Amino acid sequence: PPAPAPAPAPPPAAAAAPGARVVGGPAGLLGSASLLASAGAGLPVAAPLATPPVVVPLATPPASVGLLLGSVPPDFHAETTHGPIRFHTFIGGSWSALFSHPADFTPVCTTELGSVAQLMPQFEKRGVKVVALSCDSADSHSRWASDVLSLARLPAEKLPFPIIADPTRAIAEKLGMLDGTNPQPGMPLTCRAVLVFAPDKTLKLSLLYPASSGRNFGEVLRAIDSLQLTAKHNVATPANWIPGKDCMVLPGLSDEQARALLPKGFATQQVPSGKSYIRVTPDPSAA
Repeated sequence: PPAPAPAPAPPPAAAAAPGARVVGGPAGLLGSASLLASAGAGLPVAAPLATPPVVVPLATPPASVGLLLGSVPPDFHAETTHGPIRFHTFIGGSWSALFSHPADFTPVCTTELGSVAQLMPQFEKRGVKVVALSCDSADSHSRWASDVLSLARLPAEKLPFPIIADPTRAIAEKLGMLDGTNPQPGMPLTCRAVLVFAPDKTLKLSLLYPASSGRNFGEVLRAIDSLQLTAKHNVATPANWIPGKDCMVLPGLSDEQARALLPKGFATQQVPSGKSYIRVTPDPSAA
């Protein structure tokens, strides 16, 4: 009898264009590396799927992916409500915090700037310079500031910190603060970013919020307290830590090193694993 006809070859997999991900198919199911590893280990190998993979286009990634912790931001010159500044000169040798805002005369941004203005004595107490950024002109910022001060019930004539003008979004793009999720047409908005820089100008904290969620600046101050403490002492701060509360001994320190570096000593808490890694020490900055 004649030999049976060979089975038809499966349709070729769709080629993934740049900026796309593959869903389904052997690679989408387990990944080619997983299949090869399974075969090499003598484990059952999943059979290829009969249906070709589906290519799902992704949004074009922004040109800038943001700053990495420990990196120095690019320097720039900008107009602000307090006159022109050069960013690195503005930071000088101080701690500094930059807050970005999507646009002037918007409700959430207005409450945020008012909150920062009310908390300026707390930022100054910590030696932190504050600057904001919004994607409008300096003249627009100055007119908007009157609304901010009125809503915050502050008697000052101008905000106690400058607002950078970035109508072209060039600075926001350099600093990786664009909101890629906003569906509005036209130029992209900035997200609600918080960037905190140490006196050596390196980035120590980066927070990104969507336009719909206002920031908690009390939490920003708490995080700055942690950054400043851990920059001076060999400790880490646990969840929900506030100044004066117990800290954690760094895991890289031996018990002998910890005793030498932490005059207040430490206590090791027992855990089911039997490992001695939960070591608690009093806040070294507390009186």
